[in-house]
Parts: sequence; C-alpha cells; structure tokens
Amino acid sequence: MNENIQPKQNQSDEVDLTQLFRMIGNGFNRFFKFIGSIFKAIFTAIIALLIFIQKNIIKFAIAGALGIGLGIFLDLTKETEYVSTMVVEPNFNSVQQLYNNLNFYNELAEAEDSISLAQALNISQSDAATLNKITVQSFSDENQKIKLFDEFVKGLDSTTRSTIDFESYIKNFNTLDARFHQIKVVSTNSMLAKKIQKTILNSIANNEYFKVQKQINDENLYLQDTIYRKQLREIDSLQKLYKQVMLETAKNPNLGTNINMADKESSQNKELELIKQIDVLKKNLVVLNQERANKSNILNVISDFPDRGVKVKGLFNRYVFWCFVGAIAIALSILCLIELNKYLKNYSKEQNP
Repeated sequence: MNENIQPKQNQSDEVDLTQLFRMIGNGFNRFFKFIGSIFKAIFTAIIALLIFIQKNIIKFAIAGALGIGLGIFLDLTKETEYVSTMVVEPNFNSVQQLYNNLNFYNELAEAEDSISLAQALNISQSDAATLNKITVQSFSDENQKIKLFDEFVKGLDSTTRSTIDFESYIKNFNTLDARFHQIKVVSTNSMLAKKIQKTILNSIANNEYFKVQKQINDENLYLQDTIYRKQLREIDSLQKLYKQVMLETAKNPNLGTNINMADKESSQNKELELIKQIDVLKKNLVVLNQERANKSNILNVISDFPDRGVKVKGLFNRYVFWCFVGAIAIALSILCLIELNKYLKNYSKEQNP
C-alpha cells in the first residue's frame, strides 16, 4: 500500500514544480513584454516626432532664420558688456552684511534706478546707469571644507564633537560658511568695477559693529602675544639660572659632592621640559601672527578688480542664440496647437457623425 502512495506523491511534486516553472516563465514573459512595450512606445514617439519635423521642416527653417536675423541685429546694436571679478575673505561674521549690500546694489541696477545707485556707490549717475549686474557667490574646494570642518569641531565640547561627522557637516554646509567669496560686476563701462571697489569695501569696514569686533580681536591678540613673550623671557631666565648653577657646581667640586645622581637627572629633565615649552610657545606665536595677518582687515581682498573688465563672451550671452531658440520654440508651439486643433475636430466628428 505504501508503494502505491509513493508514486502518487512523486507525481504531485512533479506537477507542482512544473506549475512553478510555468509561473516563473510567464512572469519573465510579461516583464520582457512590458519592457518591449516601453521601447516600442519610445520608438513610435521618436518616429512621430521625426515625421512631424519632416512635415514642417520649411516652417522651422523660416522661423530659425528670422530668429537668427533678429539676434544678429540685437547683438550689433547692443552695448558691449564687460565683466570684472574680485575675491574677498570676510572676517568677524561680516559675510551676511556683504551679501545684503551687494544684493541691494543689484536690485537697484535691475530696477534701473541710477539715482539711488549713484548715491549708494558714491559714483556719478552716468556711471551708475552703466551697471547691469552685480553678484556674489562663494567657492570652496574639498580641502577648504575639511579645514573649515576642523575649525568648527575645535570649537565644540567633547560630547557634541562625538555626534558630528564630516558628511553631516557637508550636508548642512552653508555657502555663507565658505572662506572665499567672488564678487562679479557686469557693466557697459569697462572701468566701473575699479571705481566702486573702495565703496564696496568701506560699506563693510565702516560698520560700527564690525569695527568693535576687530578692535576686541586686536586687543585679545596683543594680550596673548604679550603673555607668550613674557613666558619666553621667564623660561630664558630659568635656563640661565640652571646654567649658572651648573657652572658654579663645576667650579666648586666640593659643592658637587652634595648633589646626587637623582638631582642631576632631575635637572636634565627640567632642562628638556623648558626646551619643549619654548618650542610650543614659538609655534603659538607663529599661529598668532598668522591670525593677526588674516584678521588685519574686516574684509580681506584676495584679488582686486582689474583696472579694466573683459568683454562678456560665450554663446549663451548672445542674442542670436536665444532668438534662434525662442523662434523655434514659438514655431513648435504654434504647429503643435494646430495639430491638436485638427485632432480635436476629427475626434468630434467621429463622436458625432
């Protein structure tokens, strides 16, 4: 009886496996058919687009030619634009004020309010009228971000420091946190940027809040420098004292008998410790001098505006490109509306014969 049951179980297992493989095969077939339908739809759309372009190629050519002609005319009649750039390093959290000031100047330029712009930048109204755009943006490479992260972490307590890593810092990195910022001036006057450089810098340097911050920072640096130098003088005095004791010991052998080997080793260790302290203090003075140099101004100028700006070039800055693209886009929109209108009329006739 068991022999009869076993063949039936084997047949049942074979049927289940057959159905399973059949289901898997059907699933793959449906998947590949779905992928094939997507490629087919894309291919059909491309062919339809090519047919549409072929059908209206002359109309597109006429629209493109008109756009190019208009663009050439506008490029020939417009005034030549010049661009100038300056790189600055804001200190004492003055970067936000810098951005606010430059955005204000740019808004006046876009509004073509040459009177207010001339007063704000301390230039003539005719010069102010030549300003087309003034922008500012930050830039920093990976090395600069690592240095900023290191400085940021040093200012945190040990508990907070353990919860912050470089990746999370980069995700929350604000462009205002960057060390360097590039100011760009676009004008029809090639020498305008140089004229307004001093005003831009003074708008930050003459701010009372930043002046107080700089004054306090200078006093702190001076105090720290005084402390370091005083410590160096004290260490120098101790070294002279040790040397004098050693010379006296050498001159009076009887005095040396009272000094055991432990005392000699202790003196040598103290001498080495003093040398180490001198090295540390000298390094601190170097860092202090670097900070004094970096914080000597509220707004450090890394690269001035050039005496003359360079001509604005590039395809995207020419009317001929944008007029051509615009003319093609307008023609395409009109032709698509015409085709849509025809389709709707035909659809309406089929629904209402």
